[in-house]
Amino acid sequence: MQQLELSQDQLLNLMLEHYLKDLVLIGCTFQDQKVFENLIGYIERNEIKPLVSKTYPLKDIINAQKDFVSKKYVGKLVLLP
Repeated sequence: MQQLELSQDQLLNLMLEHYLKDLVLIGCTFQDQKVFENLIGYIERNEIKPLVSKTYPLKDIINAQKDFVSKKYVGKLVLLP
């Protein structure tokens, strides 16, 4: 299997291309337990946060689904209870 070296911009462009075409990329990565513990620590300390594009009350789930299907947003769409 050939291994490619990509810059961060090239990788982001490739990911965006897959996302906009609604392609699925399946893979598996195994990390040491310490990596997982560090990730949880970042989340608990609010050092990393998801990018929220828009929030919807649960009653607007139909509009949320329409926006999701449109692929015209950057970040996460969040349903609120």
